[in-house]
Amino acid sequence: MIKSISVKNLSKAYKFYSSKWSRVIEKFLPESNPLHEKKWVLKNISFDVVPGESVGIVGVNGAGKSTLLKLLTGTTKPTLGTISISGRVAALLELGMGFHPDFTGRQNVFMSGLMMGLSRDEISDLLPDIEKFADIGAYIDQPVRIYSSGMQMRLAFAVATSSRPDILIVDEALSVGDSRFQAKCYSRIADFKSQGTTLLLVSHSAGDIVRHCDRAIFLKNGEIAMDASAREVTNRYLDELFGKSVIEKTEALNNDISINLSLAGEADNDIFHTRPGYRHEEYRWGQGGAKIIDYDIQIKGKSFPSNIISNEETDFYFKTIFENDYENIVPGFLIKTLDGLFLYGTNSFLASEGKENISVRKGDVRIYRFTFPMNLNEGQYLISFGVSSGNPELEMIPLDRRYDSIIIHVSKSMQFWGIIDLKSSFKSYDKR
Repeated sequence: MIKSISVKNLSKAYKFYSSKWSRVIEKFLPESNPLHEKKWVLKNISFDVVPGESVGIVGVNGAGKSTLLKLLTGTTKPTLGTISISGRVAALLELGMGFHPDFTGRQNVFMSGLMMGLSRDEISDLLPDIEKFADIGAYIDQPVRIYSSGMQMRLAFAVATSSRPDILIVDEALSVGDSRFQAKCYSRIADFKSQGTTLLLVSHSAGDIVRHCDRAIFLKNGEIAMDASAREVTNRYLDELFGKSVIEKTEALNNDISINLSLAGEADNDIFHTRPGYRHEEYRWGQGGAKIIDYDIQIKGKSFPSNIISNEETDFYFKTIFENDYENIVPGFLIKTLDGLFLYGTNSFLASEGKENISVRKGDVRIYRFTFPMNLNEGQYLISFGVSSGNPELEMIPLDRRYDSIIIHVSKSMQFWGIIDLKSSFKSYDKR
């Protein structure tokens, strides 16, 4: 079978020196004992990509994704193993990589085109299409140093895809810029794929990987942890980020524990911080008298989903132990974007339309639940829980609040503009 990319037993190590003098001594005295340590960024990587296949590469920061792409494009050399590439490669590894900041966009187009192996006449013929696709107007004749990151991405992508490559490699570059231009880029990529171009896409967006790739590779600690369909791999990747550990999965299967949080350890044991999705950066405050000690997130009875599909009805449970008597307790819930925008907040009083009055005694352990459909666009969101005492119509005293304590991931196959899905309907009328 013909292969566009063939990687065999690939490993990459970087040398680390204790001081600059160690590097100098080793350079001029090569026969002396090595004065460096090796850090292996990639370890024994092997995979093949056939023409026309689209492959995504996922992994947390430091997993080795960018190093792998640099090896594939020849910007660095492997320590061990071999790489075989068949065909012309166009790569977007870093925004504007190869652009000279003091040259104009037009001058950089010619320099980049020449480095891609195009002649000056070919670049001149392609220039009108490049200008049209980049759509940066008069900035094409301005120094690149005054460009925004989005403008650099526009021009870099337009140049890299000005003629159809055999292999297109994209590393997170399309995460910069507006959604309209991203859609235009992916439309061009889809057109190239239909003509037989091989796509290698690195992205932290599971949605992009599923939409644009047939297959995906999950890198973990410099090794291939999984190589399968895009959906299977992204589910595993999201599970690593937000879901259960292997131990927790096994325990859940063995014990067949569903929602019953009262089974999750001793009644007064705070295990909130051990749960999937917990954020150590949480902001916890309150005057005391109650402690939120555990939580669960469920969809259709399954705990701690690594991925919540938009509009799925989701149950948010949290467990609280009380250290004093209270005549009226008000549990609360809040969801925010990663940059702190409040999307939705409610409490037991609001959710029950004023009908819920909760009294507790010292030593009581209670579980509270908020349920609603996650009508949100694809993205990551922060969850907060809280317990207060007092009259919700007058004044409440915060007892324990765990703000931004949980991170969840929501996916949506067909995204919309904005954050919240207002579930609009549409109808067309013929006036004839």
